[in-house]
Amino acid sequence: MPTKKTGKPAKGKAKAKMVTDPKTGEKVKRSYGQAGKAKDGKARVQPGTKKGDAYCARSLKIKKCKKPPCANDLSRKRWRCKGKKSMK
Repeated sequence: MPTKKTGKPAKGKAKAKMVTDPKTGEKVKRSYGQAGKAKDGKARVQPGTKKGDAYCARSLKIKKCKKPPCANDLSRKRWRCKGKKSMK
């Protein structure tokens, strides 16, 4: 499925990606990720940490969407999730 970054994310979201459905040619903007910084002032997304492992384990249980890539897939890619673990 071809994708292209575009536009501003929805309010309160960190990223946005334009997704095209190859069957219908329909273009949809997917907004994902929590905006802002973490409590400690560092970046919100920290792959390869205990925080990342906790996120990956939690998000693994979220149902798959019917029209991928959905926001959960995009966020897991950003956190570099492989199963329950977040890779450096």
